[in-house]
Amino acid sequence: MSVFSKARSRAYAAAALAIGAAAVGCNKDAITQVTDPDIFNTADYNTPAGATPLRIGVIANFTTAFDGGTDSYVTMSGNLADEMLASDTFDGRLTINARNSAEVNSEMEAVYRNMQRARSGAARAAAIIATTTPDSTVNRGELYMYLGYSEMLLGEGWCSGVPFSSEDGQTQTFGDPLPTDEIMARAAAHFDTALTLVGAATTPAALRVKYGAQIGKGRALLNRGQFAQAATAVSGVPTSYLLNTGHSANSSTNGQWSGTTSGNSRYKLVSGEGGNGLPFLGQTFAQDARIEWSASTRVGFSGQFTQLPNQNKFSQYGDGVVTTGAEARLIELEAQLQTDDQPTRDAVFASLNTLRTSGAPIGGRTGATAVTVPAMGGSAPTTKAAAIDLLYKERGFWFWITGHRLGDMRRLITVYQRDAETVFPTGPMATATSPIPGNYGTSTSVTIPFSERNNPKFQGCLD
Repeated sequence: MSVFSKARSRAYAAAALAIGAAAVGCNKDAITQVTDPDIFNTADYNTPAGATPLRIGVIANFTTAFDGGTDSYVTMSGNLADEMLASDTFDGRLTINARNSAEVNSEMEAVYRNMQRARSGAARAAAIIATTTPDSTVNRGELYMYLGYSEMLLGEGWCSGVPFSSEDGQTQTFGDPLPTDEIMARAAAHFDTALTLVGAATTPAALRVKYGAQIGKGRALLNRGQFAQAATAVSGVPTSYLLNTGHSANSSTNGQWSGTTSGNSRYKLVSGEGGNGLPFLGQTFAQDARIEWSASTRVGFSGQFTQLPNQNKFSQYGDGVVTTGAEARLIELEAQLQTDDQPTRDAVFASLNTLRTSGAPIGGRTGATAVTVPAMGGSAPTTKAAAIDLLYKERGFWFWITGHRLGDMRRLITVYQRDAETVFPTGPMATATSPIPGNYGTSTSVTIPFSERNNPKFQGCLD
């Protein structure tokens, strides 16, 4: 726009304001009493017309918490696990990687707040829509699906004792601290509600919710050690299924890209961290299509790390991945392995190879493109422990940087009774591979933030 055009526009605006002032008889208050289309008031969403904005808001809140921007559940959990480390100068990220989680951590508190916001928003929206548009059962089922995932991730990521408070727009009710097992039971119940609401509907929207809720329920039951029930829960989910989060220039960047691939990133992809970490970057794209990465000349935010590897699974505004049909198959195979005999291990080994060549999606930049991986050579493990190791390595590769790994590692400890120091990165933090000197700590979860002590029922982690 030229200078003259701008001046003319300002003149038109001034004239319009003058006309408006005259029209209201110089009533200054009336001039400012306008409707802001960006503000969504309580009266607006307690109507049938408010159902869609409420639903979209819940999805947006979940996306932000799960994998939106630099600090999200995916990057936080991958940092504590063995998928990435902090290439940063901020203690909030450094201490998580060092397994020294604490209540006071402003960077990680934001992730917790976002996940709680997604959870409470889904619960409120589901209750409102049940009143305003009770026939929209699929949309209500979708809200319960996101409610279940939010609760399950709070249980997988943070220490035992997460409270679920609620509010209705006027009053707040403080929640009781819940043991992790109770959180998983609660999440499974909400996935059940989602399935009930969807019922026998077969539209694409209904099947998206149905299969997502089935996998979510199966995962929650795995966390409780209920293997047979978990396998039953995921029965019928197609291997080709993919549940994404969406990102765009108008909403948020993909958290995996922002955290590990954008310029002087705050996080660094890692391989074999702390002795126990999986060799994620020991694979090349040609060898394993599930781990997409490439070399680069980038320098981390702290300047300590150079030539940071780029993940190529997710682009700046590319979709994220909540789950895929491969998870359903792996849940079924984990349930099989509870039968401790060699014929079962042989069958599971064969099925893992079948899954590798099934064309299951990995999501991300490639969307729902079929992915095939060469079959593993050799023969099946000969002990249950070794078979579980192999299955969890396969899980790690299928769900690389998608928010699964921390929950998997914690399940190895809580369900399979593994020693934490055989699961998590441990020992000296070598300066070549870790952000700070010294030894890894003992944290296996993120500490519930100090701000939660505003809840008089909360007195800290239960474990």
